[in-house]
Amino acid sequence: MQRRRFAVLAILCTLVFATLSEAIPKIGQPAPDFTSTDSQGVTHTLGAYRGKIVVLEWTNHQCPFVGKHYGTGNMQALQKYATDTNMIWLSVISSAPGEQGYVSSAEANTLTAKRQASPTAVLLDSAGVVGRLYDARTTPHMYIIDAQGTLVYMGGIDDKPSTQPVDVQTAKNYVRIALGEVLSAKPVSTPITRPYGCSVKY
Repeated sequence: MQRRRFAVLAILCTLVFATLSEAIPKIGQPAPDFTSTDSQGVTHTLGAYRGKIVVLEWTNHQCPFVGKHYGTGNMQALQKYATDTNMIWLSVISSAPGEQGYVSSAEANTLTAKRQASPTAVLLDSAGVVGRLYDARTTPHMYIIDAQGTLVYMGGIDDKPSTQPVDVQTAKNYVRIALGEVLSAKPVSTPITRPYGCSVKY
């Protein structure tokens, strides 16, 4: 009887781990589709952007790591580069109500204007649905999806995991490099890196 219980438990654990593994986005596989509403009240689905390169940026304006990239204009420059080349840039806020980084629609729009940011849209994911779907862990946490809907990059924005603005100048910007490679129809040379920043406040 005890052996049978252990066998059943082992099978259940295997199924759980397999399910979790399948749930985590994988490079070279179709990016998980989602539906989310932005700060203007417009609904977005990933499937609607098939044929375009899509960048997902998890953000939290109260996080000092995010502050470094917006304070230096680094994130805004990336957004402009992407949108000027016909890419879709979606900034995602997954902070839950009452948690650091949570904002209303109006506050999100004010932040965008104040920081002179230029994403295609700011998705308000306060229930954490999109964040958990992508296993987003930090702010910033970056993802790039190619025109065929395949996930081709996920990880950090660069290789300098600090809050020091000066580090932006000497950092290897993984996202900019990956976007250039995707635009040139080349494989992404570094498709996975370690994300850094504040934890997403689900």
